[in-house]
Amino acid sequence: MLRTLAATWPLLLGLMLLMVGNGVQGSLLGIRGALEGFSTFHLSVVMSAYFAGFLGGSRLAPRLIRRVGHVRVFAALGSMISAILVLYPLALDWVAWSALRVVIGFCFAGIYVTTESWLNAMATNETRGQALSAYMIVQMLGIIASQVLFGFGDPEGFALFIIPSVLVSLAFMPLLLADLPAPEFEDTRPMPFRRLFRISPLGCAGMLLTGGIFSAMFGMASVWGAMRALTVGQIAGYVGALYVGGLLFQYPVGWLSDRIDRRQLVLALSTLGALTMLAAFAVKLPYPALLVVAAILGGMINPLYSLLIAHTNDFLGREEMAAASSGMLFLNGFGAVFGPLVAGWVMHVVGSAGYFLFIGLLFAALAAYTAWRMRRRVGPSETGGYAGLAPLAQSVAVEAVLDQQARPAQPSDKAA
Repeated sequence: MLRTLAATWPLLLGLMLLMVGNGVQGSLLGIRGALEGFSTFHLSVVMSAYFAGFLGGSRLAPRLIRRVGHVRVFAALGSMISAILVLYPLALDWVAWSALRVVIGFCFAGIYVTTESWLNAMATNETRGQALSAYMIVQMLGIIASQVLFGFGDPEGFALFIIPSVLVSLAFMPLLLADLPAPEFEDTRPMPFRRLFRISPLGCAGMLLTGGIFSAMFGMASVWGAMRALTVGQIAGYVGALYVGGLLFQYPVGWLSDRIDRRQLVLALSTLGALTMLAAFAVKLPYPALLVVAAILGGMINPLYSLLIAHTNDFLGREEMAAASSGMLFLNGFGAVFGPLVAGWVMHVVGSAGYFLFIGLLFAALAAYTAWRMRRRVGPSETGGYAGLAPLAQSVAVEAVLDQQARPAQPSDKAA
């Protein structure tokens, strides 16, 4: 692992600084918007706009990379992110924020595609798994660390917008000054959705639902916190707990998934998620209990994302996996666009507790559909390996994980 970090640290450091900026703006806009008197509906549009831009960036970024290369794309999109972070407090209007969020979502999607393909090309067969693990850990640690910044400024001022902008600007330095060769880029066309659904109805439906859960969970967290009259520090702690839970649950769920029918785990996790969210909806919990709820919520959604990809791949040949993964990620992104919008409407109707109600209903729908599919289809006789993936991962990282799992074990691997 140390050798892998020594070779890739400029890329990973730049990514971590970018993730700090992403984590701050995601929470800060909900808090500042509430202070400016934006309605719950307007804030839900602002939050949804990011995922609309992210979905578009996932599809268009590969064309930019093929045209001008990794370095120019990384620098150009990062510069745009830095500029937008400063523009937010200068354009205190929900329509302007929505437009800016579309652009910044596009930029972050392009950054992820660029980073993943670069990291994948730099790694060898023996180090690719470690490099991708480091990439996922850095993503989550960057967002967790971003919540600490809320102790260094007032949401009504400019500092909390300027500090992440500076960090994003600094993200280019280690990468542009390092002697890292830019790789060739190859894109994969997605599998037709009709065929993908025939292969794995649960995988397709599950990715749509988890996309809605993930975007509502993170996109509306700060809006919910403002409605509950939580302090800025408490909202930051809640968002941090979401990611800590995601980190803690990945390994034990992955260990179990290679030993039992993955659908049993999908059913168990989604049922636990539904019960936890509906309990939080029914009872007004004290803040320490809310942190436990957040850890459970984050711990459910991150492994579910990985489980659904692994379950779908159990029914595919190796040559079909890359195309299927692109289609699955598109479905996840499509579901993510609508998560904040519907969550915002529910919160407007029933109050702040609607945040938990909406997420709980999506978990319940996934549990019910999984139980029904288990009665309709026998599980695969053999399963592939499970790999922990964050819902923000792009197709390049997913395809690299699939390649790593499909590669026959080498003597160096066995020795490790």
